[in-house]
Amino acid sequence: MTRLAPPTFASRGGSSNDQLRRFNLSMILTMIHHSSGCSRAELTRRTGLNRSTVSALVAELVELGMAFEGEPEDLPGRVGRPSLQVFPSPKIAAIAVNPDVDAITVGLVGLGGEVIRRIRFDTARIPTVTETVNAVKAIVDGMRGEFEQNYRIMGVGVAVPGLVDTIDGRVLIAPHLGWRDCSLTGPLAKAVQYPVFAGNDASLGAIAESLFGAARGASDLVYLNGSASGIGGGLIIGGSPLRGTSGYAGELGHTLVNSVGVRCHCGRIGCLETEVSMQRLLAVLGLPRADQDELDIALGVSRDPEVLREVARQIDFLSVAISNFVNMFDPEMVVLGGFLGSLLSVGRERLAEAVSVSSLGTLGHAVLLERAQLRSRLMMVGAAELAFAGLLDDPAGVGHGRA
Repeated sequence: MTRLAPPTFASRGGSSNDQLRRFNLSMILTMIHHSSGCSRAELTRRTGLNRSTVSALVAELVELGMAFEGEPEDLPGRVGRPSLQVFPSPKIAAIAVNPDVDAITVGLVGLGGEVIRRIRFDTARIPTVTETVNAVKAIVDGMRGEFEQNYRIMGVGVAVPGLVDTIDGRVLIAPHLGWRDCSLTGPLAKAVQYPVFAGNDASLGAIAESLFGAARGASDLVYLNGSASGIGGGLIIGGSPLRGTSGYAGELGHTLVNSVGVRCHCGRIGCLETEVSMQRLLAVLGLPRADQDELDIALGVSRDPEVLREVARQIDFLSVAISNFVNMFDPEMVVLGGFLGSLLSVGRERLAEAVSVSSLGTLGHAVLLERAQLRSRLMMVGAAELAFAGLLDDPAGVGHGRA
């Protein structure tokens, strides 16, 4: 099971038995959250704890309002009485935010990864930090009555298309948004009156897909996301997110793929995100904008030679980058999200063949190319993990109001 971070109980007070209990509570709640529910028998098997210990831990989580027990859906052919399932509480939730060049999306995500509500606020121009804070505040204020009546909000997670300091949430640079060295989490927390956490959107996408999507169970994967803001990447290596010294690892959109290509905003020529671009696809399709479903349909039905040439050109450059990543990281799987998933859908055979030919030895033959399963829910689920991290780390502490 992939975890965002190990528990940190050693720095807290309490006896060793209390610390062990809190560790085990964290382990049980994390499993329930990531599996969206499982039986006590499954929890016993996966944790290695005895049945009575698991029963006591589940009872404590139920008492804390973080879990409940119920019967699973009936399955055809099942014999005997099904064992009770332990589910994450539907009343525990997080607010997720994803600012982009053309919209600000705000969602409500329940424990277990369910996207309860998703609101997209289209913007007439690229939003500033202040405009983003004001838009999120207006949306949250509009739903505050529902939040306070029906949910316990753990905080706000923000998926930013740029480099974010994971310690203080400061945005160092989000080039497509025009944000540079600016505070986001502080002003937003003051505006919405909830704790706020921020991270890179593609890294959060990788985590979300590894926990709830196409890469569930994969220990080594490369995730690439394509959006109106460009291409970002995230890496899961040995079951853990690769963050780097300051949390900036995974800027895969700036891999060089064309030495005679277009100059990127980073100053180099031929970066992946300048050659493989949603804007170029929309231009040949004659569309001002399109969501993933609309783009899938437009690319799937088009027989325009210009569109077909552009799709083939982008797939070829994408294959160069993926081959490099396969050679560097030897992943089990490469997951493509956003408009890159649309390219995979219409050109899987061409992309797979090019990656196979360009990768070293048998690496290209072994790697799986998969489309992100979470689609439009991806950034919401990934951002929510930031807000849930404290709860998953120490359910007892959060449940009893301890820091």
